[in-house]
Amino acid sequence: MNEQREGNLEAPTRHPIEWQTDAYQDREGLFSELERVYDICHGCRRCVSLCDAFPTLFDLIDESDTLEVDGVAQDDYYQVVDQCYLCDLCYMTKCPYVPPHEWNVDFPHLMLQAKAQRFSREGASFGERVLTSTDAVGKLATIPLVDVTVNACNKNGIFRKALEGVLGVHREAPLPRYHAKTLRKRFSHQTLPPKPLGATSGKVALYATCYGNVNQPHLAEDFVAVFEHNDIHIELVPKEVCCGMPKLELGDLDSVKALMEKNIPILSALVDEGFDLLAPIPSCVLMYKQELPLLFPEDEAVRKVQQAFFDPFEYLFLRHREGALKTDFIQPLGKVIYQVPCHLRVQNMGIKTKSILELIPDTQIDTIERCSGHDGTYGIKKKTRDKSLKIARPVVQRLDREGLDYFTSDCPMAAEHIANLSAQVDRAEHPMSLLRMAYEGR
Repeated sequence: MNEQREGNLEAPTRHPIEWQTDAYQDREGLFSELERVYDICHGCRRCVSLCDAFPTLFDLIDESDTLEVDGVAQDDYYQVVDQCYLCDLCYMTKCPYVPPHEWNVDFPHLMLQAKAQRFSREGASFGERVLTSTDAVGKLATIPLVDVTVNACNKNGIFRKALEGVLGVHREAPLPRYHAKTLRKRFSHQTLPPKPLGATSGKVALYATCYGNVNQPHLAEDFVAVFEHNDIHIELVPKEVCCGMPKLELGDLDSVKALMEKNIPILSALVDEGFDLLAPIPSCVLMYKQELPLLFPEDEAVRKVQQAFFDPFEYLFLRHREGALKTDFIQPLGKVIYQVPCHLRVQNMGIKTKSILELIPDTQIDTIERCSGHDGTYGIKKKTRDKSLKIARPVVQRLDREGLDYFTSDCPMAAEHIANLSAQVDRAEHPMSLLRMAYEGR
C-alpha cells in the first residue's frame, strides 16, 4: 500500500470515536489497522518533523530486515503510540489521506484507540495516575503552608531526585508553582451589562481550568481586566473539574466520561443563561470544541457547549470585527516572538492572537509555528524529556538568535518550557497579559 497516490483536497472530516463499542477493544482489529496506517505513513513521510512518533516509526521500518512495515514486530508498534500526544497536527495540517479520502487515515485517533486498549488491559503506572489527576494534586498542593512546602521542594535537588524515582518526573524539568490563594479566592470584579454583537453575546463565563485556578491565578485576572476594559461581562464558571485532556492522553476514557458528566451540566446551564464560554488554555478549549463532541456525538448538551465555546482571542477578534474592541493602547510592546501552540493551530480559526496583538502601535509580532514539545506531562516525564527537548530545539534556537522584547504563547505550560530552555528569555508572558500591559501601561 505504500505506493504514492494523489491526496485528498477537501476539508478534513472527523468521524465520531466509537469508544464504547466492542470493536474498539478488539486487539486484532487494532493491530491490523495500525499496520495499514503505518504502511501509508511509511510511503508518505510528510509528518516526520511534527513530533517523535513518526521518526520512531520510520526508524523501526528502516532498521527492519525487509525495510517495510511487515518487518516490524507488532510488539514494537507501541513505541510509536508512546510518542503521540494527540496534538492533531498531522491530521489537520499534513496528512493528505484523511477522510473523506478513501484511505480514511486518522492517525491521532488510532493512537488514542491503542492507548485506550492498553489502559483497559494494564491500567497506568502510579506516576501517570498522579500526574493526570490534576484536580486532586491541585487541591492538596494549595492547602495554606502546604503550597509553600511544595514549591520549595520542587526546587530542591534531593527531593527532585526522589520525585523522579517515585513519579517518573525528570529532576531538571521545571514544575508549576501552586498558590494557596487560588483564582477562586481572589476573584472580584464589577458586574457589567452584556453588549451582544454578531456572533458573541458580550457575556462570558471563564472556565478557569485547574491550571488557571491553582498554578497561574494571575493569568485569569488578566483575562478579567482585558474583558472588562472592553465592556464584556465576565464571570467565573461557578464550579469545574479538569476538562479531561490529561486522562484522554492516557487512554483513560472512563475518567474522561466521568469528568464530562460533572462539567457539561454546569456549562450547559450557563449557555442556557446566555453565556459564551472561554478557557485560558488551548487544550481545554479543544477538548470542548472537538474531542468531547467526537466522544459523545449523541449528547445534545455536549453539542450545545461546543457551539458556545471560544478561544479567548477568537472571541476578541469577533468583537473587533463588529467594531467593539477598544484600541486605546498606551504602551507599545516592541518585538514579540509568539509560539503558536499545536492545540490552537488545529482549531481552524487562523492566528487570531497575532491579529489582536498587531493592533497595538509600534508592536511587531513574529510567529513560530513549531511544537514546544511540552504537551502537559510529555515534557516533564523522565522517559520522554529528552525527546521533548529535541522537539523544542528549533523554537529555542530561533529565540536565542533573534532580538526580542517579549516571548509569548497561548499555552502557559509550553511558554514556561521554552523559556526555561532559552538562554535569552528569562520569562514568558501570556498574550492576554501583554494585551493588559498595552492597555494599562504597566
